[in-house]
Amino acid sequence: MAQSSGSGSGYGGVRTKDMGIFFLHVFTGRWFMVFSSLLIMSVAGATYMFALYSGDIKHSLGYDQSTLNLLSTFKDLGGNVGIISGLINEICPPWVVLLIGAIMNFSGYFMIWMAVTKKIAKPPVWQMCLYICIGANSQTFANTGALVTCVKNFPESRGVVLGLLKGFVGLSGAIITQLYHGFYGNDTKSLILFIGWLPAAVSIVFLRIVRVMKVVRESNELKTFYNFLYISLGLAGFLMVIILTQNKLQFSEVQYAAIATVVMILLFAPFGIVFKQEFKNWKTNQDLVNHLPTTSFSHPTPISSDNLEEINEVSCWKTVFDPPERGEDFTILQAIFSVDMLILFTTTTFGVGGTLTAIDNLGQIGRSLGYPNTSITTFVTLVSIWNYMGRVTSGFLSELLLAKYKFPRPLMLTMVLFISCMGHLLIAFGVPNGLYVSSVIMGFCFGAQWPLIFAIISEIFGLKYYSTLYNLGGGASPVGAYILNVVVAGRLYDKEAQKQLKASGMTRKKGEDLTCSGVDCYKMSFLIITFATLFACFISFILVIRTRKFYRSDIYKKFREAAEVASSHTEMVVSPMPATEPPPMPLMERKRGVEDSS
Repeated sequence: MAQSSGSGSGYGGVRTKDMGIFFLHVFTGRWFMVFSSLLIMSVAGATYMFALYSGDIKHSLGYDQSTLNLLSTFKDLGGNVGIISGLINEICPPWVVLLIGAIMNFSGYFMIWMAVTKKIAKPPVWQMCLYICIGANSQTFANTGALVTCVKNFPESRGVVLGLLKGFVGLSGAIITQLYHGFYGNDTKSLILFIGWLPAAVSIVFLRIVRVMKVVRESNELKTFYNFLYISLGLAGFLMVIILTQNKLQFSEVQYAAIATVVMILLFAPFGIVFKQEFKNWKTNQDLVNHLPTTSFSHPTPISSDNLEEINEVSCWKTVFDPPERGEDFTILQAIFSVDMLILFTTTTFGVGGTLTAIDNLGQIGRSLGYPNTSITTFVTLVSIWNYMGRVTSGFLSELLLAKYKFPRPLMLTMVLFISCMGHLLIAFGVPNGLYVSSVIMGFCFGAQWPLIFAIISEIFGLKYYSTLYNLGGGASPVGAYILNVVVAGRLYDKEAQKQLKASGMTRKKGEDLTCSGVDCYKMSFLIITFATLFACFISFILVIRTRKFYRSDIYKKFREAAEVASSHTEMVVSPMPATEPPPMPLMERKRGVEDSS
């Protein structure tokens, strides 16, 4: 095939005139889509920063602890109930979901900022609950639009994808904190405004980049994800050192700005991996174009009527209690009414609900036990960093153990739940300096549960309706948060606070928040939470027994076979062409799975 002439050469031998096409190749590639999703996820975890600005809400609006916990519950409700975003994603492209999420994020947190800064009259409690629910619910739209799309694009690496992307969500609390210091210094009220506009802006920038693409098998796919992991570990380590240093030293505005700049550089560092990987793909395509002989092309084999869905499809209501085998595509109703989903929902309710209660009350727990404000900031940081570590560890490790030893993910989930009980007990008994250790355990276990739960859902119930089922699984945690946070922790805290107030002979002034001091403020609450988590362990182990045969099988076999069939349909057949045939069609991105175009 004749080579086109060019004037000079660009990067790695790419002709200058082809550089525009090359950069288009990069920005429309699978790996840039992953990079875009990483950035969206890195600012999508504002719900985990509630402890940083909850004090401003409580004091500015004069709430007691039960009211603040109610607000926290609606935050958890919004952050985890994503059925609406899932259903929208079933019928709309991901960019629609991301756009809706951006609008909700800004509008919800902007109204909270307006109320806290008293730019509007004090809203009723139900309005504040609505605002924070809307703002937090935008997180499910970001997750559905970006994370679910990545899982569908890389089905054989779903544990790794979930661990990495959910890891960035867990790390986002620390990321946003450092960026906010660079923008606003120490004004915590401005933090609410910042988490309103930043995630919305990032989602809007990458609206059209995140999309479902044809599944393609690449030999170095896992290696590329590990390269992303190494950079994220560097970012996590840097954030850990910086935040611990900030608790000891007073930083100037210039120093905050410098740190924010380094964070930005580390956030964009994965683009180097994207560029390198897409350049390899580009060179491979160019070599094929320039060195293959005259060719003819096989066109995709027409899909037979056996492979098409029947026009008169059986109603989903009639098949509710007749589900397929595990690993096949369940309908939404089949999954909802399955025993496996009921077990997962119950496990998430009491398992995640317990760790979520601990994280949401971390600031208040620290104050009740007499920790200084600098230590409370450290606790939030430790939760954020170890939340990230839990997510990437469970995602990457579970994928490795599953591939090598058929180690079932439900068993790892059971182990994580058991470990979290230790963190609850440290809080219950007020062990000296135990809150530091508990913050690490809570952060790690809370983070580790999510990739496991979401991967289990995708493996048992299939990917066809994963957008909805993914959000259905996450919707259990606010149920647990309401039971354990509002009904248990909030009420018992206020009860103890009133008891202490009565014993002191003082009376509570109107609008004054209730404060409690000492181990007894949360002792009974976290003993109850410990027993609830042990119950979740037991329920989770039942799922281990039910799915042991399934996880011993090759659960990714059908995805490998489907990718191989799709690849064979678009393979180029090298053979001499008769002189009477027209010239061959140009090759268009065969390696990336894009169909040949004339």
